[in-house]
Amino acid sequence: MNETIPKYDVLIVGGGIVGTALLYTLSKYTDMKSVGLIEKYSDFGLVNSASYNNSQTLHFGDIETNYSIDKARNVKRMADMVMKYLESEKDYSSGKKLFSKYSKMVLAVGANQVQELKKRYPVFSELFPKLKMIERDEIGKIEPRVLEGRDPGQEILALVTEDGYTVDFKRLCHSFVDNALRKNPELDIHLDTKLIKISKNEDHYTVLTNKGEFKSSVVIIAAGGHSLMIAKSLGYGKNLAILSMAGSFYTTPKVLNGKVYTIQVPKLPFAAIHGDPEVHNEQITRFGPTAKPIFQLERHNMSTFLEYWKTFGLGLSPILSLLKIISDKILLNYILINFLYDLPFIGKRLFIREVRKIVPSLKLSELRYAKGIGGTRPQIVNNTTRKLEMGEAKLSGEKIIFNITPSPGASTCLGNAYSDTSLIIEFLDNKYKFNKEAFEKDLM
Repeated sequence: MNETIPKYDVLIVGGGIVGTALLYTLSKYTDMKSVGLIEKYSDFGLVNSASYNNSQTLHFGDIETNYSIDKARNVKRMADMVMKYLESEKDYSSGKKLFSKYSKMVLAVGANQVQELKKRYPVFSELFPKLKMIERDEIGKIEPRVLEGRDPGQEILALVTEDGYTVDFKRLCHSFVDNALRKNPELDIHLDTKLIKISKNEDHYTVLTNKGEFKSSVVIIAAGGHSLMIAKSLGYGKNLAILSMAGSFYTTPKVLNGKVYTIQVPKLPFAAIHGDPEVHNEQITRFGPTAKPIFQLERHNMSTFLEYWKTFGLGLSPILSLLKIISDKILLNYILINFLYDLPFIGKRLFIREVRKIVPSLKLSELRYAKGIGGTRPQIVNNTTRKLEMGEAKLSGEKIIFNITPSPGASTCLGNAYSDTSLIIEFLDNKYKFNKEAFEKDLM
């Protein structure tokens, strides 16, 4: 009976953008054949990779003012990989491009923000040579409604570039899988296959699912917030918890020609409000995200309520960490106002104040709450330091890796796949070869 249990060199758990990018990298750039992937849903990219669950943006760090120059340099290196893939690949199932390209800018409003942006520009323009600093008249030529109705005495300034990518990351998941299967038709893909338990044996892992057992020498968990829950079941990440932050959006008819970001509020770890064209309909502009904590690992999925508490932990330590974090008045006020943004009637009357920082003349009748739009960001809480840990999170153990990947996980998916593949080769005692030269030639 045991002989019928599938056995792999590598089994990937999770068919979102991180898992499928790794599947593609292993298939195209290594000589490994025995690779499997399990995904609990009926399709790839149905959770945080779905276009209705994220901001559809490829982040480089050029207009994200919450990025330091070091973080921007690191994110750009990996986002460039995705950009090169996008520019060269099409979604074979539909024949359509995987992305739309627009101008993008970060808008400074008022003397303090203008000075902040002027200081930022010389450093970041070296890393992003296409980035230009523009003043009122040029801003108005690119984005007329950013000027329409604005006080002529108000100081404004912007950094702008033409490299604004709006991406359908779910469709990108499919492209990764299609290309992986073209290179290695022996890949095993198991959809509608939910992980129940992982156990470590002497030389392999046994992965129990609703579709039976699998065995694998190496296991890679790419399941968003669930990755930490799985890690804890195996004794990893005990000092960590998840603060699950839900993002919501509002939409308007087309009021922007491209992407317009606002300056990051100091001390707030979450993205400032921005406006973007919808990836499949440029006649709609989406504004957001808002951010509020929820007790679910997946938005709009109450079945993940208990899984959230398994991940958060029921002891005193995570509660003390959370209390310390929200005791900051700026963060507490931010969370409270963001709860109000989701309320009927009052929500859009409050949120329009944020949108009018970008489009001053916007009418209340133009703004609509995007029902059912918006996913979750699994923000890591360190119970040792009692602080939020920003950026991507990764845990590794004995021939196992857990990718938790909050934003900008989609933008760095191929960079993450590159580092994971290198580690997998080591896990397997260099039995296989990773053609880094080919990867770097194609994508770096």
